[in-house]
Amino acid sequence: MKKRAPVSEIMTTDLVTVDKTKHTLRDVKSIFAKGNIRHLPVLEGEKLAGIISKNDMNRLSFGTMFENQGDSDEAVLDMLSIDQVMTHHPTSISPETTIRDAAEMLVSHSFHSLPVSENGTPTGIVTSTDIIDYLLKQY
Repeated sequence: MKKRAPVSEIMTTDLVTVDKTKHTLRDVKSIFAKGNIRHLPVLEGEKLAGIISKNDMNRLSFGTMFENQGDSDEAVLDMLSIDQVMTHHPTSISPETTIRDAAEMLVSHSFHSLPVSENGTPTGIVTSTDIIDYLLKQY
């Protein structure tokens, strides 16, 4: 097993992002619905401003708690902004951060993803799934 492998070896670099001033929660919902994405870095211009997760969006939903509440869910999407739902100033790591250090951060903070950035500009994202997949390949 490589002990000092950097996250750049396993991170997703084909990044899908949203801009907190140009996109809406409807856009976020659509992105989550389309693909295998559960975490979106939120930009302000080209800089990382936050992160929004599929779980954050699920917390806005009443549809699973009450019957026939789909319209309420849609109204909530119009009432709130990405800025109100996202996690501000998320912990981010550099591409040189070791996979082990990233794993320790995920565990110690109960995170499920870490944006990877250089000089405040996102270059990738590493998730708990990426790390588990890496570990499985080592055995």
